[in-house]
Amino acid sequence: MREKLTVIKVGGKIVEEEAALCKLLDDFAAIGGYKVLVHGGGRSATKIAARLGIESKMVNGRRITDAETLKVVTMVYGGLVNKNIVAGLQARGVNALGLTGADMDVIRSVKRPVKEVDYGFVGDVKQVNGDFLGGLIRRGVVPVMAPLTHDGEGHMLNTNADTIAGETAKALSGQFDVTLVYCFEKKGVLRDENDDDSVIPRITREEFERYVAEGVIQGGMIPKLENSFEALDAGVSEVVITLASAINSNGGTRIIK
Repeated sequence: MREKLTVIKVGGKIVEEEAALCKLLDDFAAIGGYKVLVHGGGRSATKIAARLGIESKMVNGRRITDAETLKVVTMVYGGLVNKNIVAGLQARGVNALGLTGADMDVIRSVKRPVKEVDYGFVGDVKQVNGDFLGGLIRRGVVPVMAPLTHDGEGHMLNTNADTIAGETAKALSGQFDVTLVYCFEKKGVLRDENDDDSVIPRITREEFERYVAEGVIQGGMIPKLENSFEALDAGVSEVVITLASAINSNGGTRIIK
């Protein structure tokens, strides 16, 4: 029987506010067994870019990453946010190691091709070194992964944290029994977006397709769930969408095969 591994993805809002971050670190430290944390940090990047006189441009919620913005996100995601989390986990007895995709060639990407939009230095994940990560994890190291990758030719690339979490979970699913948890500002996938308590406790692919056809699930939740089913198809055991403050409870929405 394979050992359990939990991959938690948290957005920037959680890791950038002190009280929310302390709660997250306490909860993450309490998770039993092997674990990985993947974080965002977009709000901090936007604030620091503004202080430096660099305008942040977004298209469909994605940051356009020109050369100057790339410097900012590398500093903020790989430095400020990542090391704050690592230091906080060390204080809680968790032997954390902060990583970007460039460190030990953990995640390699290709620069996103220019189509309708030129996203600049944004990476689409090509490969995750699951063997190396798995070896670290088995030695008791807890990877804390920033949303940055590299192209193997000396360039850092800004990369979506949801994608990094999903691809990392897939790459480790051959070695571990992996649960992937996407933390989100709602309690889970809602039947009624105006009722925070209308959480759908579990969703299969057939139910997902029906909910989309009925208009119950719409907008940005559709790609989140499509990514979840892709992870299940690639060997991840379970995907959970829940609040960051509920990662140790049985709440949220479980996405199952």
